[in-house]
Amino acid sequence: MITENQKEIISKSNILVTGGAGFIGSNLCETLLECGARVKCLDNLSTGHEENLENIIDNPRFQFVKGDIRNLETCQKACDDMDFVLHEAALGSVPRSLKDPITSNEVNVSGFLNMLVASKENKVKRFVYAASSSTYGDSESLPKEEDKIGKPLSPYAITKYVNELYADIFNKSYGLNTIGLRYFNVFGRKQDPNGAYAAVIPKFVMQFMAHESPVINGDGTYSRDFTYIDNVLQMNLLALTSDDPNAVNEVYNTAVGDRTNLLELTQLLKEYLSDFDAEISNIEIKHGPNRPGDIPHSLASIEKAEKLLGYKPSHKIKEGLKEAVDWYWKNLK
Repeated sequence: MITENQKEIISKSNILVTGGAGFIGSNLCETLLECGARVKCLDNLSTGHEENLENIIDNPRFQFVKGDIRNLETCQKACDDMDFVLHEAALGSVPRSLKDPITSNEVNVSGFLNMLVASKENKVKRFVYAASSSTYGDSESLPKEEDKIGKPLSPYAITKYVNELYADIFNKSYGLNTIGLRYFNVFGRKQDPNGAYAAVIPKFVMQFMAHESPVINGDGTYSRDFTYIDNVLQMNLLALTSDDPNAVNEVYNTAVGDRTNLLELTQLLKEYLSDFDAEISNIEIKHGPNRPGDIPHSLASIEKAEKLLGYKPSHKIKEGLKEAVDWYWKNLK
């Protein structure tokens, strides 16, 4: 957990959040403002939403800039006078990258490189970026440890691995301090349930609330290290403020260190949603084919983050799901 000294560092800082109107980015903006920071949000609103910012848009310490990280000049202006950068902007989704690898590469690689250049030129103190558990690729070892990866299984996974390589080179060549956070299946408030590439938890929640049967890809035994948003927020704050020189210029699993298969997940969702609507408990689950590019199992080792950053997950899957379901029912029903 972050210390009072770390909160003080944040309170005195100017912080840029790219992709700040998205799910993770908007939660980061809110948390940073609560800590007293001055926050700038850069987002082109292609997958983010202005309504995610409605609670903070009038805050005098908050600035929203509509712009695209694929434009270097936009990135340079956004980084002007910033102490830290939290780079969340990306085109997520393995299926999206398989359908359109060119756009995924433009945003996730060229856009990432633009942000590194802009951060270097504006002498940003630290560049913390969203990496991905997809980088583990076809590695079958469990739990996943940061220094043991396999071959990527999708264009998206390639782009996120390239991010790590570029961040490392920018540290070694230009002295830019970076930290990569390999997110593992993040879920929680503000995660978009709509669209072709919606994440499984908000998508299933919305289907249950509409009394529709969710479709599990495969037999439901594929498992994931589902990670509640508050754990991700904690990791970002720790990465921003750690004063341990051994903790910087590293990548970290951002997860819980536990795994849940899709059958277990849907049963938990049914249970928690049935507290609001008893009929949901009777909805049947359907099954479809496995998705191309999906890995069967994902489980993170969080020992490195615990040791070097002082990370302590605040929410396991059940606590996180209960809070997420409550938020969706109150806000989207």
